[in-house]
Amino acid sequence: MSEETTPICSAKGCRLDAVWVLAWNNPKIHTPERRKTWLACEEHREHLSQFLGVRGFLKDVVLLKEWEAQGQVP
Repeated sequence: MSEETTPICSAKGCRLDAVWVLAWNNPKIHTPERRKTWLACEEHREHLSQFLGVRGFLKDVVLLKEWEAQGQVP
């Protein structure tokens, strides 16, 4: 991937390359099968996971390369 298309971390102010996909949904507004995604670098994976987990939104945490290998788009 080129620099322009390399996915970056979703943490506020972070510009590091994403390594993880955090799949989530808000059950108050999304159907159960819907998955929204946040991307995370190694440094922010735990923080973003906890943020979503406390709210009951986090559904899965997958390596970005595995997510893409499954044909998913982050």
